[in-house]
Amino acid sequence: MSPGKNTAPDMPDLDFDDEDEAPEVESLPTGAEPSFTAIDWTADPGDAAGKAGADLIQTLVKRLPNAPGVYRMMNAAGDVLYVGKARSLKKRVTAYAQGRFHTNRIGRMVRETATMEFVVTRTEIEALLLEANLIKRLRPRFNVLMRDDKSFPYILITDHTSPGIFKHRGARSKKGEYFGPFASAQAVGRTINSLQRAFLIRSCTDSFYENRTRPCLLYQIKRCSGPCTGEISHEGYAELVKEAKDFLSGRSLSVKEEISAQMQEASDDLDFERAAIYRDRLAALSHVQSHQGINPQGIEEADVFAIHQEGGQTCIQVFFFRTGQNWGNRAYFPKADPALEAGEVLGSFLSQFYDDKLIPRAILLSGIVDEQELLAEAFSTRAGRKVSISVPQRGEKRDLVDHALQNAREALGRRLAETSTQARLLDGFATTFGLEKPPVRIEVYDNSHIMGTNAVGAMIVAGPEGFVKNQYRKFNIRSTDITPGDDFGMMREVMERRFSRLLKEHAEGGEVENGSDFPAWPDVILIDGGQGQMTAVRAILADLGIEDRVVAIGVAKGQDRDAGRERFFVRGRDSFSLPVRDPVLYFVQRMRDEAHRFAIGSHRARRKKEMIRNPLDEIAGIGPTRKRALLLHFGTAKAVGRAAMDDLMAVDGISEAVARVVYNHFHEK
Repeated sequence: MSPGKNTAPDMPDLDFDDEDEAPEVESLPTGAEPSFTAIDWTADPGDAAGKAGADLIQTLVKRLPNAPGVYRMMNAAGDVLYVGKARSLKKRVTAYAQGRFHTNRIGRMVRETATMEFVVTRTEIEALLLEANLIKRLRPRFNVLMRDDKSFPYILITDHTSPGIFKHRGARSKKGEYFGPFASAQAVGRTINSLQRAFLIRSCTDSFYENRTRPCLLYQIKRCSGPCTGEISHEGYAELVKEAKDFLSGRSLSVKEEISAQMQEASDDLDFERAAIYRDRLAALSHVQSHQGINPQGIEEADVFAIHQEGGQTCIQVFFFRTGQNWGNRAYFPKADPALEAGEVLGSFLSQFYDDKLIPRAILLSGIVDEQELLAEAFSTRAGRKVSISVPQRGEKRDLVDHALQNAREALGRRLAETSTQARLLDGFATTFGLEKPPVRIEVYDNSHIMGTNAVGAMIVAGPEGFVKNQYRKFNIRSTDITPGDDFGMMREVMERRFSRLLKEHAEGGEVENGSDFPAWPDVILIDGGQGQMTAVRAILADLGIEDRVVAIGVAKGQDRDAGRERFFVRGRDSFSLPVRDPVLYFVQRMRDEAHRFAIGSHRARRKKEMIRNPLDEIAGIGPTRKRALLLHFGTAKAVGRAAMDDLMAVDGISEAVARVVYNHFHEK
């Protein structure tokens, strides 16, 4: 197979740093784990010594088996350039060794290759699953890469005597029933709010529920039925939970018909207050469905993917349909070579997308993808049931795909317009501040604290495509010799930690993050502060020997802290202001406000964690089980602190030695 065809070379691929990292594929289903047979290329290092590119590959291919597996290509610095999978490692790598490349991308990739490593698997399906499982960790530069890989939120109804309803994101570590995925956290929150009004299910934590002596505010405003204090019987509450599960499982019509019948019955009995309750429940359920947009009649469970390419960029729009309901959509903009066809990009995207997500029974596509049958077989293996991948040609399914495709076109159009605007702003930024060329990476720093407590430094990043949120960083201020509220000292610590680490990781400026064209080294740093802040920052940069590698700009809020009166501080120039309506001024304000928002959010999260910290967390040997037992027995941590030794020993699971540790913790003074 010619590498120019790029069937495997543009699939999302996986690799290992060494043999010991093979267990990284723990997400593979039972029976699908590949046999990690590593091929030792160090047995005769003289064979490939001093060789690179096609010559190196020609040497290595002689000892490759005619078996499926994954391979990775690395440059002289050890960076992974590309990882691919193959039905036959020998045949695939031989195609690279021949030196006949159909695209410049593959030729460039081969020329930069200084070494290769291989892992043999039992089947091609295992190789595909393996490559998708690890590509997101390695992020090789020549692979198709997902830019946004956040987990999707679900609705969780817990397994409890009085189940609660919650938003859940991440691994399914809690017992209960999960419904979703939803496209956004806002969609989950909106749905939960409506379901609370409709079914009156509690949303409090189990510890809060178990310690209530009277109903909370949610009961008073008719958002909870009050199972914590017996305002509703266990049987009655169980019926409400069953109705909620039925509605989320797609049996919404029968649930609404049943509630409607109960409303009519209450009306016939002249119990208009109870009838009004059922009326409000029906209105809440209708509110949920009104926000779901399209709700297909003939599709129980499917994901719809549509891809559109324009201007060298790609947009993939995904719609989620579960239990016959539309749970929202999300647009993705994967990193891919402009020369790649839509089928290659979408096939690579699919294998990465479902690496750590539940796979629906049906996947509907806007066009045929490479190795479609292999993908369907691999997904079926992972899911443990049949998964179909199809390109509908007519009917309701085709209408859904066309709708997704239209959304992909519009989303990409908006992104291209934003990118064009961002490019003009960066050009204007370079002109205003006397830069040689438009910056690619701008880092903005800010601090947040209250009288010096829970101090946090924040860094946000902006580039040609806007804010790069996966590059944001927060710095919990650790120094004990900083006077509380000393913004200069906090900024000094943030700068030292950021650039000391950057120098350690990147000996030369301009390196890119692994698997990205986005640089790790900033062209410009913006500091939210005036001359004093800038003096401290420049001193740090000088101490690190990088004052000439980074342009530092200070942004002071100006007279009366009014937006539009900002003063800018740049080395070699007097401080200056920009016209109130200058687009560059607005651009800087937007970046500064984003840094301020991120800093305040990080500070609030740290402060909240500090406020809700339980004193029992500080006691060595008291884990979650013993802590739960103590709180259930005494009610509060304060009561535990007042308890006598005999009272502590009366708690299940608390021995005399543990009771002594707890008692001494609270009474050691």
